[in-house]
Amino acid sequence: MKKVIAVNTRLLLKGKLEGIGWFTHETMSRIVKYHPEIEFHFIFDRQWDDKFIYAGNVVPHKIFPPARHPFLIYLWYEHSLKYLLNKIKPDLFVSPDALTSVSAKVKKLTVIHDINFEHYPEQMPRLYAEMYKKYTPKIVEVSERIVTVSQFSKKDIINHYNVDENKIDVVYNGANTRFKPLSLREKEETKKKYTDGKDYFVYVGALNPRKNLQRLFPAFDKFKKEDKKDIKLVVVGEKMYWSDEIKQAYNSMEHKDDVLFLGRLDIDRLKKVVASSLALTYVSIFEGFGIPIVESFYAETPVITSNVTSMPEVAGDAAVLVDPFDVDDISRALKKVANDENLRKELVDMGKKRRELFTWENSANNFWKSIEKTIK
Repeated sequence: MKKVIAVNTRLLLKGKLEGIGWFTHETMSRIVKYHPEIEFHFIFDRQWDDKFIYAGNVVPHKIFPPARHPFLIYLWYEHSLKYLLNKIKPDLFVSPDALTSVSAKVKKLTVIHDINFEHYPEQMPRLYAEMYKKYTPKIVEVSERIVTVSQFSKKDIINHYNVDENKIDVVYNGANTRFKPLSLREKEETKKKYTDGKDYFVYVGALNPRKNLQRLFPAFDKFKKEDKKDIKLVVVGEKMYWSDEIKQAYNSMEHKDDVLFLGRLDIDRLKKVVASSLALTYVSIFEGFGIPIVESFYAETPVITSNVTSMPEVAGDAAVLVDPFDVDDISRALKKVANDENLRKELVDMGKKRRELFTWENSANNFWKSIEKTIK
């Protein structure tokens, strides 16, 4: 008899894939094709795009309401989803977005990417922080297995929720294979398009306090005051939670005209912007993984990142590590990378070796191993 696996796919949104959406897309698109013997039920909270129905063994469902607010999220998981799961009666429910139906009587595998809300609840909208703090201990308890994306996150989950380490599998993220190095001509064209031909550092990610723009801005300002090269800072991402602290840090800059906000970029533009930059500046305060680090390795772009949480684990020796709470340290790293071409070449060479650890093929295979263990 065919095994049936239901999957929470509410974050598979055309043109709007974020970290969890990419994880879901890159792993599940492979898994459903590699396992035609399984019947997969993909569960969306709005009309799905057919590009996410990866093979003939996928049955899509849309259930109400669109879950984009804690109250609606609760209704979606504990009522609509629970009802549908009771109807489908899957052998396993896989939820890649750290939430699940606590009350549904079904085997559950949940992917918890990080528990930042336990460390910095003030960096999230209050209702979301409260929701995660209230439900995550229950989700950990009712899930047969937990998957997370780094050894750091695994230890963090064990320490916070007193979980048996054998219940948690680590599945590293990969990187979009469209990130590739560019020719000198392509780099010049990209710089001409976005920065009037000037060199630039790039930041990629949501614009919220966890990403530490409140210290990156003054660090870049200090770098500009001390280094007379005409180098820009390009910021790519949506203003998800543009706090007063970030706003004040930006408004206080002497060189704010050298900061360029590009908003969200599609992958074709993003890969060019990353590959044409002097370095990625990813000095986040807290990450469960940090996909832009690996994307930069594939784009053969030097990386400056933080020496806390999962980032040293992902970056290894292929990045300049900084204390994200020290503006001077970040500024020194910018200066060092901007002025040392040999260092940039060394970082690129080390990144080329390091990236072999992080492929979506590996991620999908390891995720499937975890699913297999759970479904038995």
